[in-house]
Amino acid sequence: MQHIDLSGLWQVYLDADKTPALPACYPDQIILPGTTSAAGLGPENPARETYFLTDAHAFEGYAWFMRRFEAGDWADQQVMLTLERTRKTTLYLDGAEIGAQSSLCTPHRYLLPPMAAGWHTLVIRVDNTDYPTRGGHMTSPDTQSNWNGITGEISLTVARAILHGIRVNADLARGTVRIRADVTGTHSGFASVALPGQMEQLLPITADKLDGVLPLTGREALWDEFAPNLHTLAIDVEGEVYTVSFGLRQFACQGRRLLCNGREVFLRGKHDALVFPLTGYAPTDVDSWMRVLQTARDYGVNHYRFHTCCPPEAAFTAADALGIALSPELPFWGTVAAEGEEGYNAAERAFLIEEGYRMLREYGHHPSFVFLSMGNELWGSKAALNAMLRDYRAYDPDKLYVSGANNFQWVPEVLPEEDVFVGVRFSRERLIRGSYAMCDAPQGIVQVSEPESISTYDRMIVPTAIDSAAGTDGKVLIQYGTGVKEVDAQGVEAFIPQVPVISHEVGQYEFYPDFSEIDRYTGALKARNFEVFRERLQQAGLYGEHEKFFRCAGMLSIACYRREIETLLRTAELSGFQLLDLQDFPGQGTALVGILNAFMASKGLIEPAVWRQFCASTVVLGRFRRFVLADGDDLRFCVQVSECDPRRVHTAVHCALLSEDGLLAEATAAVHPTGHRLSEPVEISLGEVHAPAATRLTVRLTLEDGTVNEYPLWVFPRYEIDITQKGMVMGGKRVAFVSTPAEARALDVPAIVIPDRAGKLPAEYASDFWCYPMFRSISQSMGKPLPVGTLGLCIDAQHPWVRRFTREEYTTPAWYHLLKVAHCEAVPCAAPVVQMIDNTERCQRLCLLWAEDGIPHMTLRLWEDASDVSVRAFAAELMQALLS
Repeated sequence: MQHIDLSGLWQVYLDADKTPALPACYPDQIILPGTTSAAGLGPENPARETYFLTDAHAFEGYAWFMRRFEAGDWADQQVMLTLERTRKTTLYLDGAEIGAQSSLCTPHRYLLPPMAAGWHTLVIRVDNTDYPTRGGHMTSPDTQSNWNGITGEISLTVARAILHGIRVNADLARGTVRIRADVTGTHSGFASVALPGQMEQLLPITADKLDGVLPLTGREALWDEFAPNLHTLAIDVEGEVYTVSFGLRQFACQGRRLLCNGREVFLRGKHDALVFPLTGYAPTDVDSWMRVLQTARDYGVNHYRFHTCCPPEAAFTAADALGIALSPELPFWGTVAAEGEEGYNAAERAFLIEEGYRMLREYGHHPSFVFLSMGNELWGSKAALNAMLRDYRAYDPDKLYVSGANNFQWVPEVLPEEDVFVGVRFSRERLIRGSYAMCDAPQGIVQVSEPESISTYDRMIVPTAIDSAAGTDGKVLIQYGTGVKEVDAQGVEAFIPQVPVISHEVGQYEFYPDFSEIDRYTGALKARNFEVFRERLQQAGLYGEHEKFFRCAGMLSIACYRREIETLLRTAELSGFQLLDLQDFPGQGTALVGILNAFMASKGLIEPAVWRQFCASTVVLGRFRRFVLADGDDLRFCVQVSECDPRRVHTAVHCALLSEDGLLAEATAAVHPTGHRLSEPVEISLGEVHAPAATRLTVRLTLEDGTVNEYPLWVFPRYEIDITQKGMVMGGKRVAFVSTPAEARALDVPAIVIPDRAGKLPAEYASDFWCYPMFRSISQSMGKPLPVGTLGLCIDAQHPWVRRFTREEYTTPAWYHLLKVAHCEAVPCAAPVVQMIDNTERCQRLCLLWAEDGIPHMTLRLWEDASDVSVRAFAAELMQALLS
């Protein structure tokens, strides 16, 4: 067998007009694999996109690639051309058209006709327009861009018999392995197959299909996230030996529990849309994917959901080695109409169905290929989707099949052939994640409730009572991609899933831009969106504070993510989540929602080990009703362990209450296993907490193996202070509240101006969802309330007015009750004491506490929550500062 590498220098001709005839000349050169944009071919793109990265040489049309190769004496040999990853292709050999292929997710393989020895001319026409389907994130400018080129292996295989599409399916219950492959060329009707440690056996080849079953010994090591053991299978066809790696594992469902090899697992997933900003396309080498996936593992990830896309072979190979469960998805985001219904497209449906078979055939032997999803946020015919699931399962029974991610949004359903439910709600009110866009209100617990760590989604998944008569009928407006669409929504509230539940696109908490990233965009895609945002800040006079905005917004978003993830971990009825995202998403309005940037590099806001305290296979969970206490409060909370690692057994957890000066109290509690992932909650008491002044304490929870998790607490004195709408009185002294500076000047006591809140932005605690531009536009189109669009507090923590109340420059639970009674005032203040960070579209200075002409101004209506300990502490410290 010969393997001829055709990578290297090719001649190329770009034709945006898409002339069908072969070009007369090829004026440019390109190194393949690669893309025309990465090579700098095509006209310069002057655009400054703000919704996504700008392709500096965006090109759509025909790219004609030509090169010559020398054939040997290949009589009685099969010759197959492989184009690992590309767009729509048409192949020409010596001027004659050979064929055309259109897969977006799998290699294009062409069997070449017999040819004489000597030099031959190969021309490949790549077309990145008019795809058989819109392509989701395989072709979107929001992610990897609509590139043109060939980005993976380009080779000729020459052999008497060529094996491809090798599939290895293990049946652990029967103790067998089924081996299937397509065979092209001359053969004897048999292949010799050898499993590790076993004698070779003959399997039949019938109608150019290899299909047979071999027994296992029962001693083979299994594959999972903790021990990703791999085996190698050798197949000999007419002296041509092919090897393929595979793993022995069995994912199954037991009610709402997801099992791997009979053991309960919990998926800590991330969304992925093939974002690789330097090239604009996904790499096809294993080393690159090992770096990417290992980074994700460093942050506790054991699962990847590929949004309307499928990664190349190298990603599966890397995930095999790292024990990461992958869920590729058909490249579709839309409505699956039944035959005869409006919108039904027979050619598109046939393409998508065949694309799924191609994905299973090409990558199905990888143990990391666990799920196959039909698309993202689908609507339409449930019968059509169910038929696809049924047929795929018959073809490859060791995968778990998902009808789609967040299908039928408001009125979801588990189809009969569906193995796992992936969504965000079971009805309008039964929510299973902590954040939602305003257009999808009601919003989640992270957005609308005080920070705590006791909530779960168990009663959302399995409610104690449901209204079986309630339902949704008729047409509704929904978010559809980056726009809106009217759909038929029919469903009932009485829906309790009987399959494992995965929370979809969890998080989406926005971070502030890091403008130092701009210089990293040295490849095909340019961060001109960041450049525009920087100019807006400069025009608003805010650019000088961007680094502080970045830190403060980032710390809040991390806290929101932590609360979200721990809530999911506490939920016994849940089997996993898929973050959106661990990394920034550079499209759909520029959604900076990751603790990592788009390059999968750290933003320097949180170390992997700290993130893994709350996102890992082993997490010790503290259950606190509040994180803000008053002097003398009894500190009681519960502890439980979320454990998925079968190698770890826990008997006790040590609890310590710490101040800056050291240990204040400690206790040890037993860990009581339940036979499932979560141990029984155990109550802990660390006695009374005391705070003669505002104090930050830490509760540290530690297991015997060193697993640790820490929870900050804010403890305030019980101040004797009276707060009314007229002002504050403490120790016989008074500070007045007034409406205007003139009133303040007229008084003989200190006064604070509190402007009217009418028509002003509320002071939101949680960070903006996804990004303001996209959901502002969607809300406007749907006639829904606009998002507030702010990114948390930025505090001058050294200012006398606040330094005795808080040491942090960012939003913490100590501010929750204060923000509930505050609004944002857009004023041109040069140095606010407390401000709310605005998004980079609106770019306003949003003040909560500031001075104008020496007069204090504040938007906090303290009298509306005058009994809360944090409100009273803030009022007392502010009053003392003003009177000193």
